Amino acid sequence: MQTKTDIHIGKLIHSYLKQHGQSVSFLARELGCKREQCYRIFAKKSIDTDLLFRISKILRHNFFAYYTTTNM
Repeated sequence: MQTKTDIHIGKLIHSYLKQHGQSVSFLARELGCKREQCYRIFAKKSIDTDLLFRISKILRHNFFAYYTTTNM
């Protein structure tokens, strides 16, 4: 069973990006940053909610749902 503390949001974002055929360059361009910064995001277990909201909008996926649908 996965708990909220087991979530690695960076890995989930990277996985979603790959599964949906979007490039890291695309995400970097939409976020207004360099690809290297995206790879730093992918390495993080947690990220700022504003950044997560922006990524959710760009990728049209609610990444917050991972936190609300797991057990505590």
